[in-house]
Amino acid sequence: MIHTDDRQFPAALAAALAIPFDYNGGEGVDFEPFPAFLSADETTDWLRAWTGNAELSGDDFRVFGQDGSGGYAAFWLVRPSCPLVDQPVVFLGSEGETGVVARDLGAFLWLLAGGFGPWEAATSDEPDWTPSPNRQLVAVAERFAADRQQSATAVIEQATREFPDFDDTIMELCR
Repeated sequence: MIHTDDRQFPAALAAALAIPFDYNGGEGVDFEPFPAFLSADETTDWLRAWTGNAELSGDDFRVFGQDGSGGYAAFWLVRPSCPLVDQPVVFLGSEGETGVVARDLGAFLWLLAGGFGPWEAATSDEPDWTPSPNRQLVAVAERFAADRQQSATAVIEQATREFPDFDDTIMELCR
């Protein structure tokens, strides 16, 4: 994997994260975007704390937001030689939840447009929660990923299918 320390949001991500997410008393999207990626040191500190493994670095992640309980959304830099926008988006929750929520940034835009945040996508089996599509986020997805339009459910299913062992991979890092 070729890593860079570029901590600038891609334009499409910046556009999506500039739109407010409405928590709506627990009925909306539980997502708090950061104004920039966490620094390399902050990412390493978080990953070490999350896994209990002091030998890890955070080089494989670019963290860009969190849910209300402190679970992080990040790009997982798992595809060698691919740019950031082609890397999967993952969620690592404060209670140990894990999930690949989108195959890449284009898919993530359609996930957001469909009314899901990273936590909702990783825990999409919540029976009492109903997504509410967001017209502003649909416009962002259409602007940056019009050729990739799909439902949020399809985004989640494709990501899960492509990375079925993500939870095992992350749990192997834990001490």
